[in-house]
Amino acid sequence: MKVLFLVQKEQRAILDRLYEGIAQHCECDTRWLSSDEQRNLRGYFRREVDVSRYDRIVFFLRFKQEIRQASFIRTIPNLVILEHDAYQNYIPCKYTGKFSTHYRRLPWARVISSGYMVTERLRAEGFDAVFVPKGYDQALLQPQDRERDIELAFVGSTNSVAYSGRKALLDELAKVEPLVVTRTKSGEEYCATLNRIRFFVSADVGMGEYMIKNFEAMACGCVLLAFDQGAGENAALGFEDMVNVVFYKNIPQLQEKLATLRADPQLAANIARSGQALAVSEFSFARIGQRIVEGLEPPLRPQAPMSLLERLRLKLGI
Repeated sequence: MKVLFLVQKEQRAILDRLYEGIAQHCECDTRWLSSDEQRNLRGYFRREVDVSRYDRIVFFLRFKQEIRQASFIRTIPNLVILEHDAYQNYIPCKYTGKFSTHYRRLPWARVISSGYMVTERLRAEGFDAVFVPKGYDQALLQPQDRERDIELAFVGSTNSVAYSGRKALLDELAKVEPLVVTRTKSGEEYCATLNRIRFFVSADVGMGEYMIKNFEAMACGCVLLAFDQGAGENAALGFEDMVNVVFYKNIPQLQEKLATLRADPQLAANIARSGQALAVSEFSFARIGQRIVEGLEPPLRPQAPMSLLERLRLKLGI
């Protein structure tokens, strides 16, 4: 299978290993698009792409730019959209409902979504949606022989509207527990910090899926204290409470389980070890890349012919 894989040139997360994982399982032409190129996909395709050469054309681009160019994107054959933010379709934020609106304009496109329940909701709306979770960079994030001198911590952003529930929970927890909330540079500093943390607090409140930090913390040997996203999501990921992860639904429950773990260091060590083993076997970018390619392989829905108006717009470049 020959795949054209279009990704963002400027992106905070380091996803090179994910792209490599995809390329290992197909004939992949990966291209990094600048912000200007993403804003003018029609021009980029005219100059740089022969769509007839590819069995699949995969977008992993900024959603904000995609929705502004749906009329052109409708003309692209064999389209698959890889999307890590579709949970925003179902939470109160500036993109509430906008993913559904966009996908209704591209009903033959396949969507590979990183949330199991998000995928199920998209499928219930009639879309060709496939679940492949987020993961972690196995080359960058590994356990180190360090003292875990930070007992309880969160590393990451709390600034955006989508993270308002996260910030509120972390602020509440900090009032009753010695919580460290910090940010680091990507790469070695981030890995070293995760390896200093005994209990990593994941606070993906109201998101309906687990963000990438969950898998990163598990891979580095933290005990993951995860805000419970529900039985369906947990089963799809193989998450088991007090076996390879620790679930909580509110601060008192988190404190109760934290007290149990503090009183039984061996139990905490076992959960960390099991969580790390699960992350290594199922959530490395090498494995996630393989699963994404598996999601590309089944036949796509037939693309509807363009209307006269769409053909005219395409010819006129509008």
